[in-house]
Amino acid sequence: MKLNIKDTFNTKLPADPVLENTRRQVTKACFSYVTPKQTAAPELLHASPEMLKNLGLSEADSKSEAFLKVFTGNKVLPNTKPYAMCYGGYQFGNWAGQLGDGRAINLFEVQHNNQNWQVQLKGAGETPYSRTADGLAVLRSSVREYLCSEAMFHLGVPTTRALSLSLSGDQVLRDVLYNGNSAYEKGAIVCRTAETFLRFGSYQIFAARQDNKTLKTLVDYTIKHHFSQLGTPSKDTYLAFFQEVSERTLNMIIHWQRVGFVHGVMNTDNMSILGLTIDYGPYGWLEGYDYGWTPNTTDRQHKRYRFGNQANIGLWNLIQLANAIYPLIDEAEPLEAILNQYKIDFEVKLLNMMSAKLGLQTEDENDQKLILELEDILHQTETDMTIFFRNLSNFKKENPLKGLQVITEAFYKPEAIEGDLKSRWLKWFESYAKRLGLETFSDEDRSKKMNSVNPKYVLRNYMAQLAIDDGDKGDYTLIDQMFNMLKEPYSEQPEYQQWFAKRPEWARHKVGCSMLSCSS
Repeated sequence: MKLNIKDTFNTKLPADPVLENTRRQVTKACFSYVTPKQTAAPELLHASPEMLKNLGLSEADSKSEAFLKVFTGNKVLPNTKPYAMCYGGYQFGNWAGQLGDGRAINLFEVQHNNQNWQVQLKGAGETPYSRTADGLAVLRSSVREYLCSEAMFHLGVPTTRALSLSLSGDQVLRDVLYNGNSAYEKGAIVCRTAETFLRFGSYQIFAARQDNKTLKTLVDYTIKHHFSQLGTPSKDTYLAFFQEVSERTLNMIIHWQRVGFVHGVMNTDNMSILGLTIDYGPYGWLEGYDYGWTPNTTDRQHKRYRFGNQANIGLWNLIQLANAIYPLIDEAEPLEAILNQYKIDFEVKLLNMMSAKLGLQTEDENDQKLILELEDILHQTETDMTIFFRNLSNFKKENPLKGLQVITEAFYKPEAIEGDLKSRWLKWFESYAKRLGLETFSDEDRSKKMNSVNPKYVLRNYMAQLAIDDGDKGDYTLIDQMFNMLKEPYSEQPEYQQWFAKRPEWARHKVGCSMLSCSS
């Protein structure tokens, strides 16, 4: 097993001088050296063929003893120094101080085919940032992260990636719903990868401590290694850097809205500086189309991270990042201009995205009205988002009266579509048919376009839970099936038709199938 290791983060940035793996406040350092925990009986459950190739590895490599040991933390490669990153963050709107990699350990960086990959284990043991936690992960959360990060990539959503999913052979104590009912679960480790795992909180920690020297060192490093097209660090470069981070963040969130994904924990320590979806905890896909839905039990009361608020939270988090890098710029107006542009761009990009979901390829002054009316009707009764938009591609503008027939499969209670609600639907379909009449392309062309942005298959929580339940019993075939199906989410894949279905009633309130805790 040969890897082209080219470490930069732990060679170019200041390290924590304390080498003991004890919980503590780490100052004036971007990371702490730490060795992964030895596990009882590691077992590889799955490896991504695509990510193996991206790192310059083969499928034969993935079956080797060396691969198993390295990517479960049981062996440290020669001339590498694993580490945990230091960062802070706002959690649910409140400054939480130092957070850091509490259960993530970065092994090394790999360069292959002109791409750089930071390789990280999640669930490989304690770090100085673990606080009161054990630094471990369980099969439940690891399956969810492994499947979802790869599913998101194939949906076209910017994301971290996953290389492998393994059992540790250890039992891990977890309280699933934070209600005092702890139980032992199978320990697991995900190996995840990204160009970098730097996040907003990586910069905020130094700003909060007024450590402008380390802040500048880290920002300059980030620009040199991840935004090199912006040029030599300077005040103008810092502004261009912030502008690009802002644009990437918004693009990521627009993609989330397009596929109905809700992150669940958009704290600033979970916001990637590259605009990648990062840290898959209590996430979920919309079942019923609902702007007020959040998958996070911790967020149940205030719903700060609900589906309809994600773009606003993206802006709020960018404001905190602007405050963090302000000492390097010392001028508020250009930062405020970038933040104001985010608001303008959001309106434009959201309209363009929703227009694409409806198959509109030209612009009309009434498009926004058509979309707002649709969203309002979708909220009137529980309507599955994925099925609705996918089936809408079968609508024929010559037959507006058959519109309801086309999308009836998406309704959880089709019998509720009567009276005023039925009239509103019929009226909307008439407006939609007229609008499509302004386009020059055929229904068949429109259908293809719509099916390229409206997925047929997403990783619904109940699907992930079924794979987890089987995994707990030692059957991992469903993990593999989901993994393969989600590689082509826009294709019909008739062999997987059973998964193009509304959430079953048994899953409505089942733990892991509706709302999840942060331990998920």
